Amino acid sequence: MNDATAGLYEQLVALERARAPFVLVVLVEALGSTPQDSGAKMLVTPAGLHAGTVGGGRVEAKAIALAQEMLAVADAARAAPRFVTWTLKGDVGMTCGGSVKFYLEPHPAGGAGAAWPIAIFGAGHIAQALLPVLLPLPCSVDVYDPRPEWIAKLPRAWNLRGACVPDLAAVVDTLPDDCFVLCMTQGHKTDRPVLQRALATRRFPYLGCIGSDAKAAVLRQELIADGLAPERAARFFCPIGLDFGTNHPHEIALSIAAQLLAERDRLAQK
Repeated sequence: MNDATAGLYEQLVALERARAPFVLVVLVEALGSTPQDSGAKMLVTPAGLHAGTVGGGRVEAKAIALAQEMLAVADAARAAPRFVTWTLKGDVGMTCGGSVKFYLEPHPAGGAGAAWPIAIFGAGHIAQALLPVLLPLPCSVDVYDPRPEWIAKLPRAWNLRGACVPDLAAVVDTLPDDCFVLCMTQGHKTDRPVLQRALATRRFPYLGCIGSDAKAAVLRQELIADGLAPERAARFFCPIGLDFGTNHPHEIALSIAAQLLAERDRLAQK
């Protein structure tokens, strides 16, 4: 991967994380005399060209206009990817005698089709086992932990960001409204401030805390004692994960991923 391509993918990740709308345009085939080779890419936002190039001039302008049209439709979240083939002379009005084929992949702003946001508080053994299951999915995962040595153990992936944060509860205020939130910190005392902030100030579609039924009962008692209404204190999953498998970290990870997917799909059907 050259520097230009690496930079484009960095821009793509930044747009995904900002939940901004864009279209990835890829020149998948270039025949004859064309201004760019196959494999050229660009990112187009509603404002126009954001990064990259597929050749410049009229052909690029036509591709940008088509990408902007895809983002402007009323139901942009359901816009499907498209292939288009143009002859440069007949369809674009250029003097070149070649033809190009583009693939246009829309990424809407939030909602259906956008990256599924997941926040994990705690980068310990279960989180390390869970990430290889989640990262191949169309999701964006942020992991927060005050321990730099555990953040350093996170795998590298375009849709994963690790942050060493001393005040985990403060992060809750920065999360998107549709975020799925998992509390898997070092223990009860560090999970509770995150839960307290999330339950008191936010309504995430999924909020879970790793632990037993006994831990859940103690957490809810403490949350109520700290001023949370009983009905609010009940609005989190604990234990987390579907009821199968053993206590092996990888089996726990599979059960958690299964529950997250089940909740995601259940909410999408409403």
